[in-house]
Amino acid sequence: MKRFAWASVAFFALGLTGCVTVPMSPDAPPKQLAANVDLDRYMGKWYIIANIPYFAEKGKVASYFDIKQDNGTLLDIYVGQDTFYSKPATFTMRDYVVPNTGNARWRETPLALVYFSYLIVYVDPDYKTALVGYPGHELAWVMSREPRMDDATYRALLSRLGEAGYDAGKLRKVPQFPDQLGQPEFQ
Repeated sequence: MKRFAWASVAFFALGLTGCVTVPMSPDAPPKQLAANVDLDRYMGKWYIIANIPYFAEKGKVASYFDIKQDNGTLLDIYVGQDTFYSKPATFTMRDYVVPNTGNARWRETPLALVYFSYLIVYVDPDYKTALVGYPGHELAWVMSREPRMDDATYRALLSRLGEAGYDAGKLRKVPQFPDQLGQPEFQ
């Protein structure tokens, strides 16, 4: 229960930051979004290959998002562990797609009246890799359907993220396997 209370406070604070510092007007959509995201193909498990670390995900291992639909509501379920031997922690966001954005801009809420944005910056044609960002470019994720990503694909995605205005140098890889702990570029 203590962990749930801490997570709730943390996400409330993150949500307030998004509400206060990043106004999201339907008249001013982000400049870089994927075109025409097929929601059915986007659903499912996305391993977090890298992210710009922030307090809620920093230091987590074996983390991923599982995107599901439940009676018309999108559910974004985050799963992450403190160590490879600890019990996974989860939190769920309720999402909706912002109209007229090609399904690439979502609103997420962990609590009533608190929201932040989920921007699908890129998804490859086979829906095997994706880039997700945040207005203001302070947060970003490199995601994959597989828990390992080859270096050439990773570098190409970082380049694409940089072209979209994100500081790719801030991203750190998320260990998905114990052999990745302590390796260069990893959290």
